[in-house]
Amino acid sequence: MSTQNTSTKGPVYFTDVVLRDGHQSLIATRLRTEDMLPICEKLDRAGYWSLEVWGGATFDACLRFLKEDPWERLRQLHQALPNTRLQMLLRGQNLLGYRHYADDVVDAFIDKSAANGIDVFRLFDALNDERNLITAVNAVKRNQKHAQGTLCYTVSPVHTLDSFVELAVKLEDMGCDSLAIKDMAGLLTPFSAEQLVSRLKERVDLPLFLHSHSTSGMSAMCQLKAVEAGCQHIDTAISSFAGGTSHPPTETMVVALREAGYEVGLDMALLKEITDYFKEVRKKYHQYESAYSGVDTDVLLSQVPGGMMSNLANQLKEQGALERINEVFAEIPKVRKDLGYPPLVTPTSQIVGTQAVLNVVTSERYKSITNEVKRYLQGGYGRAPGNVDAALCKQAIGNESVIEVRPADLIKDEMVSLRKDAAGFAKNEEDVLIYAMFPDIGQTYLEQREAGTLVPEVLQAVDQATASDATPLATEFNISLHGETYNIQLTGAGPHEQSQRHLYLTVDGIPEEVLLQPLNEYTGQNQSGRPASRGPGDISTSMPGNVVEVMVNEGDQVAIGDTLFIIEAMKMETEIKAQVAGRVANIHIKKGDRVTPGEALIQIEI
Repeated sequence: MSTQNTSTKGPVYFTDVVLRDGHQSLIATRLRTEDMLPICEKLDRAGYWSLEVWGGATFDACLRFLKEDPWERLRQLHQALPNTRLQMLLRGQNLLGYRHYADDVVDAFIDKSAANGIDVFRLFDALNDERNLITAVNAVKRNQKHAQGTLCYTVSPVHTLDSFVELAVKLEDMGCDSLAIKDMAGLLTPFSAEQLVSRLKERVDLPLFLHSHSTSGMSAMCQLKAVEAGCQHIDTAISSFAGGTSHPPTETMVVALREAGYEVGLDMALLKEITDYFKEVRKKYHQYESAYSGVDTDVLLSQVPGGMMSNLANQLKEQGALERINEVFAEIPKVRKDLGYPPLVTPTSQIVGTQAVLNVVTSERYKSITNEVKRYLQGGYGRAPGNVDAALCKQAIGNESVIEVRPADLIKDEMVSLRKDAAGFAKNEEDVLIYAMFPDIGQTYLEQREAGTLVPEVLQAVDQATASDATPLATEFNISLHGETYNIQLTGAGPHEQSQRHLYLTVDGIPEEVLLQPLNEYTGQNQSGRPASRGPGDISTSMPGNVVEVMVNEGDQVAIGDTLFIIEAMKMETEIKAQVAGRVANIHIKKGDRVTPGEALIQIEI
């Protein structure tokens, strides 16, 4: 007997995020275009208001891991989905990188995104600083596309209903076509969702969208209460890529809302075919499965999104300090308070998370401060939501003045210089923008593409879990540590790259990814030939990373506190400074090198 409510309460529209946030949340953004295109014909007929297909981490992952042209992916999806709006996530003045860009770069990027197929631009700023969205909104409107302003939802002493409503009013006045509530950590509760939507409906006359991650287990309830309060658009993920740090299942919300009397224009038979397809495709990416694929109520206390948890765990694993992860989780709220309660969303989640790791693994809090934290405290990302810690600000930026204007007002136009710098390897404007987003990774990608040497990460099935370069590896074994026995099953192995190798395995059934870097224990040197750090003049690093720049030469005299080199870890830059004064005797690194703690990277004669 059907219990469907025959009354009509109006339409509810769906945006499916499987082609962007679904796989970004659950398999580390590794879904390849070749596995998207075969299902596009059915996705295009299913009845979605839009499909989120681009932006977020997909641009970075295409270049860094998949060795795909992200622009070509967009063009192919645009061709394969002619009847459905294509949507992207854009970080305002940050675009898809991790710094603020000049206005002419923002204009150029949005122009090309629109020309290549994006219809709806979801625009957000990590600090909810509306000034960082002005240029992007204007560029979207100039291209006659849909500009969606975003409220990054979080919980703190300075984030109130009134503050979110006032931001919404500013976004409406700016010319946005709709508003999205972005609940990236799954902190929204059903009651708060109803309250927020009701208040927004009183003050703004724009369509409302709700984007809520399932991390805490409340997102489906939040969507129902939001719809009842007047929100007509919700983000969901097809069920085979739903749940955990992803989103509520599309099919679940279709049935629930249809039975409640809402008009839902999605074809359930097609949705069944779509979810069956992705269920099989997902198996191909087993080595990237998130450890946070279920409900994680810890987020309600730590406010740490699941994706951020995975990144932090990997950083600590690389340092042999995974047992300290709870210390990091306890440190994150303290760092967030010191920085004035920024919402934990890209790039502020990386800024706060990386600094929290440094505070835990070094001998004292803020002994090492990342360049991004310094830039944040100086106002380089915009207005902090609350008051920052004055002592920390003084320690980080000294007597330098804090930026009061819109940060991009201080950035000169960049496109002319970017075109000049990329002239040797960029074939068109899209290539220049690849270089603009990620200079080092982008240049490497473009040069390898030209040389025909692009090689994506190796995907391996469980029964093929041996090294791709023919080096045999055991596929299952037990290890004993401190009286405990663990079952290890190797599920995949990448090729040797610069004396290191990624291994994909399960530990007592839990998926893990480890980076194997063999060290020569007899000579005190690793395979890169670097000596071990032994004395005060041997300068090492507190966390694994890549060398961005070496600031000194052999023979230079340095003082305590001088910057010796800069590393990138978790996409954040950290200056490594001299702890002693003396002459630079030996430099064992160069730009681009991978470095780990315990190595003597620069040696200073005291």
